[in-house]
Amino acid sequence: MQQIIKQLTKYCFELLSEVRIVANKTKAGRTRLRNKLEYNTAGTLVAVVATYNRLDKLRLTMARLLDNPPRHLDRLIVVDNACTDGTTEWLKNQNDPRIMVIHCDENLGGAGGFEAGMRYASEKIDPDWIVVMDDDAYPAINALQQFHSQPRDQDKAVAAAVYYPDGKICEMNRPSINPFWRPKVFINTVLGALTGRGRDCYHIPYDTYEATVPIEIDLSSFVGLFVSRKMIAKVGLPDGGLFLYGDDVIYTLRLRRNGFAIQFEPELRFEHACSTFASDAQRVFNPLWKVYYAYRNGLIMYRNAAGLMFWPLLLLVLPKWLLATRRYGEKRAIYLQMLRLAVWHGIRGRTDTDHDEILALARKRPQIGKIDTNLGSSCLELSCDAAQAATLQNPK
Repeated sequence: MQQIIKQLTKYCFELLSEVRIVANKTKAGRTRLRNKLEYNTAGTLVAVVATYNRLDKLRLTMARLLDNPPRHLDRLIVVDNACTDGTTEWLKNQNDPRIMVIHCDENLGGAGGFEAGMRYASEKIDPDWIVVMDDDAYPAINALQQFHSQPRDQDKAVAAAVYYPDGKICEMNRPSINPFWRPKVFINTVLGALTGRGRDCYHIPYDTYEATVPIEIDLSSFVGLFVSRKMIAKVGLPDGGLFLYGDDVIYTLRLRRNGFAIQFEPELRFEHACSTFASDAQRVFNPLWKVYYAYRNGLIMYRNAAGLMFWPLLLLVLPKWLLATRRYGEKRAIYLQMLRLAVWHGIRGRTDTDHDEILALARKRPQIGKIDTNLGSSCLELSCDAAQAATLQNPK
């Protein structure tokens, strides 16, 4: 028996030695090993923040992130989407060695920013986990510590509970399940839509935010979503061509279709100081160019979620969007122009339209009955590859 114990002890020491040798071959490996020894059971974590002309909010987001020790946040990657409000200059003066900045030559939108930031993190840092958020969103105090408080399964993404700064649940970040994968939920959603409660039928209930255990979901936002190295290796990166809206839902659908789980963790809290509509009561998009991305990406999302049910669903959502025309007053003609192009591109799954062309279309007085369905044929490449459209800066 003593001989067996001696052999097992020798084997364990040899195995530990091999692990240390392998881990110390790369900086990322050394960091992961150090974090494990410091009781950081989840592994290395890198945050990716995409920003555009919201320096006041970015300051708060970065401050909240950098309040965490390195064992809880290894790096902070900020994607500067060609900001013009002084953000670029301010970032150059930051001296925390964990900050890494990608300066883009053009505004790639949130989707392009997340794609660029996650690509750089994966290729240059190779962390165990990446957490993404907008520049007006940030983790609550001790949220990252909560994430590191237990071992994390690389097959399970983690979605945070997102609140407004005043403590109310942030509706736009409320996770959901895909009703098209669950007949009972689908039936309840259809019936609920008749009474104006369809959204509540497939989004998680509000009392779930008070739960003490995680629950399985299908769809989540890019505010406080933790994605593992394994997921990115298999599924890839978000589609930067989506520019704005729906990139998170489409990406989490891809995760689920590829066999990964997503857990909503109520005790892991984020805050989001957001505003999308000029009037929340009337739900009017402001500025008007957002109509194109909301509807085009919405159709791409519906097609990914619904499969063959997409076509009858299209017949339901189109009248709703047309009825919304009356909310836009003297801008109704432009709204209809944006809507027509969004539907045309959404059905075809096109995400190659250049943002500048969409901005121009939103300012152009339309000719009745005419629409340029070839818009985007001369689009620029929406890429922020470090070797092409961005330069990396690591302030000292």
